[in-house]
Amino acid sequence: MAAPMELFCWAGGWGLPSVDLDSLAVLTYTRFTGAPLKVHKISNPWQSPSGIQCPCKKGTGRGGAGDQSVMQTSMCGQARILLINSFSISGTLPALRTSNGEVISVPHKIITHLRKEKYNADYDLSARQGADTLAFMSLLEEKLLPVLIHTFWIDAKNYVEVTRKWYAEAMPFPLNFFLPGRMQRQHMERLQLLCGEHKPENEEELEKELYQEARECLTLLSQRLGSRKFFFGDAPASLDAFVFSHLVLLLQAKLPSGKLQAHLRGLNNLCVYCTHILSLYFPRDGAEVPPPQQTPAGPETEEEPYRRRNQILSVLAGLAAMVGYALLSGIVSIHRATPARTPNTQALGMAEEDEEE
Repeated sequence: MAAPMELFCWAGGWGLPSVDLDSLAVLTYTRFTGAPLKVHKISNPWQSPSGIQCPCKKGTGRGGAGDQSVMQTSMCGQARILLINSFSISGTLPALRTSNGEVISVPHKIITHLRKEKYNADYDLSARQGADTLAFMSLLEEKLLPVLIHTFWIDAKNYVEVTRKWYAEAMPFPLNFFLPGRMQRQHMERLQLLCGEHKPENEEELEKELYQEARECLTLLSQRLGSRKFFFGDAPASLDAFVFSHLVLLLQAKLPSGKLQAHLRGLNNLCVYCTHILSLYFPRDGAEVPPPQQTPAGPETEEEPYRRRNQILSVLAGLAAMVGYALLSGIVSIHRATPARTPNTQALGMAEEDEEE
């Protein structure tokens, strides 16, 4: 019996099964198709079975007879899009270990392999729908992806309070000290590549232009979806996996600076769309939180040291109050020793009488 397929991806947080865009897209696709695999959600990219690989080779997909045109029109574009569309900075997550031991680490190649194994979400799509898939994938790359990178990795407040915070808490020591910063620098480079030669010199103008195009993209997606459950009807396709992964990250994260998030939340059908997929395909692991950086050896919780500190301070304050009250009320008195004493002197206190006895 062949070994089951294994998928390695970034762990979950913010109420999502994964905080990584590529991992979330591949996870969603596997849920859509019902592919039998064992999922490993990790927060250490060095635990991935795949090293850094070059994603330049084109994948070829083979599905059923009804989707040959879809594969020919969409997979070439997906290879180009997903080469850029990667939040997995080392190139090792997500990674799929196949039943024969082969390791695939590029998202579009993972999906191609699943299609070869007859787990194909686009099996029933027509040639026209395949062309629409390619067009909307390009739209996500050109209009929405740059703002996602800017929102999570460039915006100072969001990066410090949300993105870096999650990765620093989830990653093991010492990776959490340098990998988040390295990831941010590489996302900056990626954003420059996405903007290309048309990048405005003024940073404010660039940000304004990016967010305006992203708002238009979200509005177009909302109009295209309409009242349908999924973009091509009642059954999900690969386009739904990628649209969902882009939207739900923006929708679920608690961003202190949420310019585009506010616009997305105003598009009710897209919000319902994301909630529907989360509840239907991720009913148990949609509420995962990042694991703590270190697990205590005993039952002590993260707040226990602070509780013990407060208890010690309270005891010390209580002792000081008791001593002060005893001194002020005369229960305890302090006298200077004199050279000569009369044994029957009335002025001796109780403490001194006890000492003489």
